[in-house]
Amino acid sequence: MKAMLFAAGRGTRLAPLTDRHPKCLVTVGNKTLLEHNISKLKAAGVDTLVINVHHFAEQVIEFIRSKDFGLTIHISEEQDLLGQGGGLLYASEHFKNEDDFLVCNSDIYTDLDLKTLISAHNESQRLATLAVANRETSRYLRFDQNDNLCGWENWKTGEKISWSSSSYEKWAFNGIQIISPRIFEYMDDLGTSFSTIPVYLKAAQAGENIKAFPMDQSYWIDIGTVEKLEILRQYLQEKEISPGRDSNPDLET
Repeated sequence: MKAMLFAAGRGTRLAPLTDRHPKCLVTVGNKTLLEHNISKLKAAGVDTLVINVHHFAEQVIEFIRSKDFGLTIHISEEQDLLGQGGGLLYASEHFKNEDDFLVCNSDIYTDLDLKTLISAHNESQRLATLAVANRETSRYLRFDQNDNLCGWENWKTGEKISWSSSSYEKWAFNGIQIISPRIFEYMDDLGTSFSTIPVYLKAAQAGENIKAFPMDQSYWIDIGTVEKLEILRQYLQEKEISPGRDSNPDLET
């Protein structure tokens, strides 16, 4: 199975840790965030991985080349930040005419068994299966009573997109998904830099099956700030995983 790991972002909310290093190389639990996610993808059966890079790209490339992760890794280097949708489109040569593939953010940590997500996705001919949770956020995806994507809303701005009159539930997207290569058919008019959310909304409105995969029983955290990083370190320590300290103090709080 193939997968894509997003690791191009600047990680500005993690400053000063990201002033001289990429966010994906911040260390927690005696490993970088990048290593945590690569190991998790490999355990799920991924044998070929595409990683997009931009912010301090050379550091990520050097780090990957310095280790044997036991799977094939391709680098998709972006000269400008393209967003997750744009980054996926830019790397599409690795996924077109292939089987469905996993996509994850490198700045999250979860104990979700990705094999359960894969199994759920394989139950039907879906365009995508999105891991979601009932948590507080500023933007929510709407799913109908059959767990099909039917809208989106931003509670801060009041903006809403919906095409279903039936009842719905609001879920926060957790940045983990399985996608069919057919997704690229819905990206042809979105430019070069864009999010995946408009793509999913466009595809769902066209009749594609995009399902929610609730993962509230799994631990999940977005390591977007220094405070969140410390929460994760404490969690791993409680799980008897020593957080350690990296040899480069700039990557530690």
